[in-house]
Amino acid sequence: MIPALPTRDFTLPMSGNLAGKTAVVTGASRGIGRAIARKLAGAGCDIAGIYRNGHDEAAGLADEVRALGRKAWMLSSDVSSPESLDECFESLGREIERIDILVSNAASGVLRPALEMNLRHWRWCLETNALALDLLVQRAEPRMRPGSRVIALSSLGAQRAMPGYAFVGASKAALESLVRSLAQELAPRGITVNAVSAGVVNTQALDAFPDADGLRAEFARRSPAGRVLEPEDVADAVYLLCLPESALVNGHTLVVDGGYSISG
Repeated sequence: MIPALPTRDFTLPMSGNLAGKTAVVTGASRGIGRAIARKLAGAGCDIAGIYRNGHDEAAGLADEVRALGRKAWMLSSDVSSPESLDECFESLGREIERIDILVSNAASGVLRPALEMNLRHWRWCLETNALALDLLVQRAEPRMRPGSRVIALSSLGAQRAMPGYAFVGASKAALESLVRSLAQELAPRGITVNAVSAGVVNTQALDAFPDADGLRAEFARRSPAGRVLEPEDVADAVYLLCLPESALVNGHTLVVDGGYSISG
């Protein structure tokens, strides 16, 4: 039996690989979004964090970013609302001249079987998890230059059937399709668009799933890595797609799951 990988040290060194760049991260106050913001700040980025809930957590993140010597702005917005994002980006535009990295991470949804869902549930999932990416790109693109990156967060549910995940999974599949279309449209401007699809990630949001502990245990059992993901594992993948070496990775969905999806 392959032994489980050792626990990682998620200390954030100041690498400076992305020094001088500005990153906009949605869902930044908690979980994966927070880990992404911290990772990019550690690499030298100024951070504009967009969040809907968690004002205290967002303020704490701003303090962490500034402690790394970077600038931080925290803005509350509903990423599924064009009007809310208009206000957010108008405010942000008074602070920054350009956006080098845009990470669409905020997500929500209804965890029920498809036969129990209704139109309101469908709109909730699709607008927050897929439409939001397009709304964000529309508003960020005028401030993006050649070499800029757009990265959306997906999940294995986009390709696999998971109990109680029907509408969320469908919205993530729509997100990945939209990533490919946006990649094609923005390529002439030198802007790449990719997705990161993560396996089971140990976050507060996971606790909302039915039998979350059982889900963790089953994923760890079936994964060659022998464990669930931590938010920092996903942040690392986002960071890789921001590096100059990934300039020709475009329209791709990068799976980060410790090998789970290749297992029988």
